[in-house]
Amino acid sequence: MTLIEPTSPAGEAGLSAIRKNPARAVAAFDFDGTLAPIVADPEQARAHPGVVPALARLAPRLAAVVVVTGRPAATAVEYAGFAGAPGLEHLTVLGHYGLERWDAATGELRAPAEHPGVAALRAELPGLLATAPQGVWLEDKGRALAVHTRRAAEPDVALAALDAPLRAAAVRHGLAVEPGRMVLELRPPGMDKGVALTAFLRERDAGSVLFAGDDLGDLAAYDAVDALRTSAGLDALLVCSAPTTGEPPVRALADRADLIVPGPEGVVALINALADALGA
Repeated sequence: MTLIEPTSPAGEAGLSAIRKNPARAVAAFDFDGTLAPIVADPEQARAHPGVVPALARLAPRLAAVVVVTGRPAATAVEYAGFAGAPGLEHLTVLGHYGLERWDAATGELRAPAEHPGVAALRAELPGLLATAPQGVWLEDKGRALAVHTRRAAEPDVALAALDAPLRAAAVRHGLAVEPGRMVLELRPPGMDKGVALTAFLRERDAGSVLFAGDDLGDLAAYDAVDALRTSAGLDALLVCSAPTTGEPPVRALADRADLIVPGPEGVVALINALADALGA
């Protein structure tokens, strides 16, 4: 399989570094929209069927593979089928934007206690959403709460109407707001995908990184990678997973990406092409 070439000099340098010294390279991925197609019901999301076979080919060649997701780590592991997958013995999943960590080598899940603001907001949200348009619904992620408008007749209008009251509720309970495509997530502050990815790259003494994401929550990881490019000379390849449903890609990511691929299928093709290039 032919390896797709990046469209920027920085991306070319990142890909070249990964190919020259894969033993110091880290491949990092978002989950929903990147490894798994976006679906109307998040509980029905599953990784693209090619994800586990492709990562199992690539992972043994690299320093590490890590999934950085807003989902609970255990949910991402279940929905992807990572547990016990041959070739993925050293995979790490950082859930809830890095608050949780699951390591395939041990099967251990590490997580802090629930933020008290989440529990308080959980009790408040049903009343706050009582007058929301039909189709708006709440996803309880345990350590975070997400309000979705994708099922509403006018998703963008519903999201705009809920923005101010949800942000006010987040302030009252000491929580951060994470916007996304037709969703607002309220979660504990102080951790994001950029903080989590930076710590993981330093832990692994990475010489290069590939990061793939698709939505606004991945901007923090983009920012972190760009900062490491500047401050530490880290070679990197930033990948944008673009929707294949007719929706446009998130411009804030697409405009900064070194490479744009068509959704999870394109991500799988990229992983397989990189594995081919590394002789896997």
